Amino acid sequence: MVDDIRYEIILFWSKEDQAFIAEVPELSGCAADGATYQEAVANVEVVIREWIETAQELGRPIPVPRGRLLFA
Repeated sequence: MVDDIRYEIILFWSKEDQAFIAEVPELSGCAADGATYQEAVANVEVVIREWIETAQELGRPIPVPRGRLLFA
């Protein structure tokens, strides 16, 4: 199990979804939502762990967290 999450999370309000969206740019397709900032972050932490565990099971490379990115 992955306990040390150090990936950058981009958090924003989606008017279309009426929810906060948390995206992890370094992990392709890794995102979650929530009714609050806190819920979106908690949800994406679960998804990050699942993303990494799935990649490990499939023998796929797991990106090393790079810290602050300049996507936004």
